[in-house]
Amino acid sequence: MKFLQVDPIQVDSLTNNLTETVEQIKEMPLQDAFEFITRGLLGFFWDVLICIAIYIVGRWIIRYIDRLLGRLFERRHVEISLAKFIRSIVRGALYVIVAISIIRKLGIDTSSFVALLASVGVAIGMALSGTLQNFAGGVMILLLRPFRIGDYVQTQGIEGSVKEIKLFNTVINTVDNKLITLPNGPIVNNIINNFSAENRRRVDFSIAISYGDDYDVARKAILDILLADERVEKETAPFVAIGSLGDNAVNITVRVWAKSSDYWGLYHDMLEKFYKELPKKGVNFPFPQLDVHLKKE
Repeated sequence: MKFLQVDPIQVDSLTNNLTETVEQIKEMPLQDAFEFITRGLLGFFWDVLICIAIYIVGRWIIRYIDRLLGRLFERRHVEISLAKFIRSIVRGALYVIVAISIIRKLGIDTSSFVALLASVGVAIGMALSGTLQNFAGGVMILLLRPFRIGDYVQTQGIEGSVKEIKLFNTVINTVDNKLITLPNGPIVNNIINNFSAENRRRVDFSIAISYGDDYDVARKAILDILLADERVEKETAPFVAIGSLGDNAVNITVRVWAKSSDYWGLYHDMLEKFYKELPKKGVNFPFPQLDVHLKKE
């Protein structure tokens, strides 16, 4: 693959122009030739001074933009590694623009140089397509913050606490203490269930009682157990009602609200209390039953 090609026509034209200029200088009187060369040198040095000025002013502007981005990222609490990476990319792009401006001021054709940069960029992009997708996903996660370090999330079939968010991947610590590294690209393209995003969560229970047991007694006993626990939110009254009539049991649906941090502790404690306290009130938990009727002919 040829990234940079030299046009023979342009080379011949430049050579012919240089030859004609030299011939003109030879035919000029000495004083005119001296003035012609002096004007050319002055023009060249003037262009050099302008290029130096472009570089100085461009470097000052780049530094100003870099400091401005640094303050902006600091106010927005952008992750440090992401902020440094973006600032370096912006600085590099601005320095390339300054370099192209200087080259053009010197009268050098930059079309081949720009084509070279574009070709290299396309080649790198194709070679790192998967990596760049993960990087873009990491940028989206760090900017949009669908979850933070310490949040309990579920994504791509993995559930656990977020331990670390990197530019290319996210590390999740599961409940059985496994460290799982997920690429960021698929994460942002899939459903993310963040259990820690809200301060409150609803805790659901389904309690099966035997047919023939007193539902009102069971309901009152369940409410007493719930309201006796300080973790159950009292502003939103607990919900207790018959959810369905099953084949072997009456299924009671129970819903309460609590802090997200109390979810699992409250869930397991309530199950234990239901199991221990409800039988004391005459509420029984049924076993699967099958009635067999024998008929003699």
